[in-house]
Amino acid sequence: MTPPTATNPPTASTPTAPPANALTGKRRIAFASFVDENYLPGFLTLLRSLALSNPNVCEDFLVLHDGLRPESVGKIRALHPRVDFRQVNAAHYDTYAKGDQDNYLVRKAYFILDVFRVRDYDTVITLDTDMVVLDDLGELLRLREGLAAVPQFFYGQHKLNSGLLVIQREYLTDAFCAELDEVGRAGTYELDKHDQGILNAVLDGDFVQLDARFNFVKRRLSGDLPVPEGTAILHFTGRHKPWQGGESGYGEAEARWHAYHLSDAEFHAAYLATGGTKHHDLLVHYGTPHVRRTADVESARKVAAAHILAGEYQEAVDLLAPLRIPVDESWPNEVLGHALMSVSRYEEARAQLLLAASAPNRAATAYGRLAQIAWIHGDDEEASRLALQGLGVDPTHRANRLMHLRTTGLTPPAEGPASGQLAHVAFYMERQGNAGDKLLPESVRLAFGQDTGPDRWHSVHAHRLFDEAALERVNARRGLVIGGGGLFIPDTAPNGNSGWQWNVPDDLLERIDVPVVVYAVGFNAFDGQAYGHGRKRFLSSLRKLVESSAFFGLRNHGSIEKVRDLLPPELHHKVRFQPCPTTVTRQLVDGWRDPAGREDTILVNAAYDRAGLRFGHDYGHFLREMATAVTALGEQAEVKCVAHSLDDERIAFDLRREHGISLPVIPMYDFDNDAIRDVYARTKLVIGMRGHAGMIPFGCGTPIISLISHPKMAYFLSDIERPEWGISVHDRHLGARLTERATALLADHAASVADVHGRQQELWKVTEANAADLRVILAGR
Repeated sequence: MTPPTATNPPTASTPTAPPANALTGKRRIAFASFVDENYLPGFLTLLRSLALSNPNVCEDFLVLHDGLRPESVGKIRALHPRVDFRQVNAAHYDTYAKGDQDNYLVRKAYFILDVFRVRDYDTVITLDTDMVVLDDLGELLRLREGLAAVPQFFYGQHKLNSGLLVIQREYLTDAFCAELDEVGRAGTYELDKHDQGILNAVLDGDFVQLDARFNFVKRRLSGDLPVPEGTAILHFTGRHKPWQGGESGYGEAEARWHAYHLSDAEFHAAYLATGGTKHHDLLVHYGTPHVRRTADVESARKVAAAHILAGEYQEAVDLLAPLRIPVDESWPNEVLGHALMSVSRYEEARAQLLLAASAPNRAATAYGRLAQIAWIHGDDEEASRLALQGLGVDPTHRANRLMHLRTTGLTPPAEGPASGQLAHVAFYMERQGNAGDKLLPESVRLAFGQDTGPDRWHSVHAHRLFDEAALERVNARRGLVIGGGGLFIPDTAPNGNSGWQWNVPDDLLERIDVPVVVYAVGFNAFDGQAYGHGRKRFLSSLRKLVESSAFFGLRNHGSIEKVRDLLPPELHHKVRFQPCPTTVTRQLVDGWRDPAGREDTILVNAAYDRAGLRFGHDYGHFLREMATAVTALGEQAEVKCVAHSLDDERIAFDLRREHGISLPVIPMYDFDNDAIRDVYARTKLVIGMRGHAGMIPFGCGTPIISLISHPKMAYFLSDIERPEWGISVHDRHLGARLTERATALLADHAASVADVHGRQQELWKVTEANAADLRVILAGR
């Protein structure tokens, strides 16, 4: 059978709103089971086994049902944090020809076919409720094509066992459902095989065959044979189910099922005791009630650390703070100190971190956080001293080394008269930091004039506490510029004063009496990233910032839409478009000259911060596809890795280790701003995953292709009306498409450069119009 590809108009079961992953192309994956009251015990055990065998896997779980009691729904919700209950249209299957119309079990056997009516996922994995999961399912989660299943034990390779199906989007269509209905109503299938018979009749052997270990049927173990090592899913086919008393001759198999038939307390403790990485949602869902039940400090430490990694700082405080943590328990004290400083409870954080610093195994990290608190409060001398203490414990500790360098032997540049200056709140990146963030402050200042130095500008680091002294200094200037960069994000330099990157309390923000200009700021939250309990704090701060601003410009229309959604309607008009100044570099840099010739190179950038949010289960696919593209493009130009940060070098290491491909690395994190612009201006093409690995070369007049793993990449390409310059990192044919689009841009390079220049000119018109307004705003100061 040819896989269905037809696109059909929306039906009642088809969502009309675009999916959450529409911009990034990130695959949405779900598990699914049909559940009724009779099979509920099996399903609950299935959920426990899935979590304990795959502690780092937490995809949505679709619970198909024809009616469940409220207490049953509650039991299911207690075992999985991302369940989605969907009632099947039972009457629809009454039209099917069946071997025994009056057997209620036979009738319900068809209801799992409703999974093919799901339209909001890219991959759906069905599991029968008489299964237990015994091993890693990563191979199934990485499947991207076809309809996959294990062949039936008794029927060779032609027919599948429908207990486990891995279904890709091309089968989740009205066209495929119509084929199922046609066969079901005509009865042209093995009637005693129910849903499985219909699928085999429609597919006629055309399915991706999986190893038997993914659907290992009980019948293989007759005579009390042991379950083979490596079995991933054990399937209790037949009439006799383990929760109903089981069947003689299968003692070894049923013992494996009963190992997961646990009380909630036993299950929560078992999950906390599993080794390896745990998924945030599962750890919080099971760990929180466990901590409340037991007050176990070590479990609380694990759950609080998961909260912190997800940017849920207040949740971490709420969990750990009520517990009595022994003074000699250094790690929980350090985690609590980290959480407290992240919500700006600095004095309490100091106390916890000093306790943690007494233990050698946590001292370096604790001193690093204490140094950061001192630096946030403007005490460079104390920050340097604490960082040096941390280095005394661990000379390799990078955070302490960078803090010590940041705060030692630096003489602030002499500033001009305050009355002639603009204050500038920004993230000032130092030394081996992100190259894009390093370039941004100067680029913003260029939009206000060629003098970007201390005569014209007073620097205010966004991550330092904006206190009374800082307020006084700002109010002595003729205006305050905030930007650029993606400052609206919860987990970069977290604080409880604003909930975004600028550490400013509301009352001080309200007392700024010079014109406030928010310039080319971006809303930088990833898909799937939330503000948690800090959302209320962020919304309050955002509203006050907009109210206080004389100019509020965001760097793309996607950010404008996101921010307007967070504001009351009466403030929407204040939010306007101001492109990132890096995108108009050629217009801003005095005396800019386009290169007379370009190097025969293609620069590739990949980002690895928040890798789970960027790649999901698809990193291996991304790397294989990039290997294909790099190999093909290497025949047209020399391909190099351009690293905006140290972590960006990973693609060069991984391509060499996994695919034998060597890429020279350009350590752009070590470059000054002129060198960054020079490298990007002289290359032929930049293929980048970071926002500024697209915007900076574009601003220098260089063609780009964006590897989209974050919505902001798509936002920018939409603004310049070139969405075809972006390809999702999840694209099934990423390698071929990237090669094709890069080849097209290189084939007539002059035309490609001219296109970039034309697109840039449109952004420059907006920037010039805004500049005229800003001259008026700042003229009175």
